[in-house]
Amino acid sequence: MGEPGDRCHARLAAQGLIMVTRRQFLGLAAGATTAGLLPGCSSVLPEPDVQAAGFGQEATGTVQVWCRSATQTGLTDLVKKFNASQDRLTVELTPVLDAQYVTKLATAIRGRSVPDLVDIDDINSMLFIYRDAFTDLTDPLAALDFRDKLSPGHLRLATKDERVYGVPYLADNSMFWFNTELCDRAGVDPDDAVKSFDNLLAAARKLRKLGDDIYAWSFPANSPGALGFVVQPMVWAADTDLIQGTIGSQSGHIVGNDVVQRMLELHRQLWVDGLVPRANFSDDASRWGSDFRAGKIGIFPSNYSVVVSASDDAFHKKVTPRLLSGPDGGAAFFDGGDNMCIPRGARNASGAWEFVRFALDLPQQIDLPAGGYTPVRSDARTPEFAEKYPLATLPLERIQEGYAPTTLSYNLLYNQPDGPWLQMFRRAVFDGELEAAMKEAQQNYDRILRQGQA
Repeated sequence: MGEPGDRCHARLAAQGLIMVTRRQFLGLAAGATTAGLLPGCSSVLPEPDVQAAGFGQEATGTVQVWCRSATQTGLTDLVKKFNASQDRLTVELTPVLDAQYVTKLATAIRGRSVPDLVDIDDINSMLFIYRDAFTDLTDPLAALDFRDKLSPGHLRLATKDERVYGVPYLADNSMFWFNTELCDRAGVDPDDAVKSFDNLLAAARKLRKLGDDIYAWSFPANSPGALGFVVQPMVWAADTDLIQGTIGSQSGHIVGNDVVQRMLELHRQLWVDGLVPRANFSDDASRWGSDFRAGKIGIFPSNYSVVVSASDDAFHKKVTPRLLSGPDGGAAFFDGGDNMCIPRGARNASGAWEFVRFALDLPQQIDLPAGGYTPVRSDARTPEFAEKYPLATLPLERIQEGYAPTTLSYNLLYNQPDGPWLQMFRRAVFDGELEAAMKEAQQNYDRILRQGQA
């Protein structure tokens, strides 16, 4: 999710831009059928034989890899390192704008000219898996001796009918970040604060008393993607979601969801009591975290990149992360990041899998925080890793707490400026029309999910 400006997370990058519902996605295939080019989006493309002898070993030739521009920095050095490690297989990397990724890949599938490997926003994995566009990697994945160490949240987003069609590569996780210097002055204990919303609110009131220019909290209230990244886990921490059901029969879970209501009430109170900067009202995340890094905010929900990568060692010593918590405790974080998937029709799937295994090796995984990301292997948290990246260890220690909703309509629900998520939050928090906001959101969630599954 990137530091403001030059690199951003899918939840930011896709904002307002990825408009492809499942119906539209299928429409691309339908158009191809009409043109006589292809009777379906992907089902006619041959699936690589992952059971073939030597699959993923000693491959030759070239591997065409697509990555999204938001995480290009996480791939560029990886590709250079892989190409330098041997001379029989060459990886060629093509960055694709996040806003164009889904459409461009669907078009490539329709045109029967796909890359060998796609590094895709994990939240979009299911759009293609649901259309049978990716290769079943269950068996080669099971053969990895670290299979059980991989992020379960990422894997859930690539799993359909107990078969796995993608492998996590890098993670981008949201957490609470506390300014310990301010907390010490205010008498706030981060461990106690995350035990409940009441405790968080009490801590916020203490922090606000430190001075007119010190605020307790900060959230990007005019950035639907970033807001969803840092606020939704406060609902998931209570083992519920704003969506209910499985793909095909999903609906909104807003009206009557006490946890959603309490989450909105907490943010409403933060606003009404002046515990957050007035600028939060229009904060589109373009300068996300600048107030926290300036030492003016006590509690800041965000990610490693915004907090750590964009600051210096002196500031690192002043912050400590905690998992996002629910109304009565619990813990969760957004399992954002990338999955690597091999499209059906890939010409060098064996080489692609060899590159995937290289990307998942510990030396590569352990290097990820240098680029602002978190490893997807829990066993990357070695003593050496903890010493080098002490602020990146928490999501690895608690990797089971990571989550992201599996749906075909994420972008329409959460990343659109006019989507129901942002509309509900702003109406409830800034206008105080909580009941009406939830009722309206319920209707719009239901409509969008119904259309996406049609």
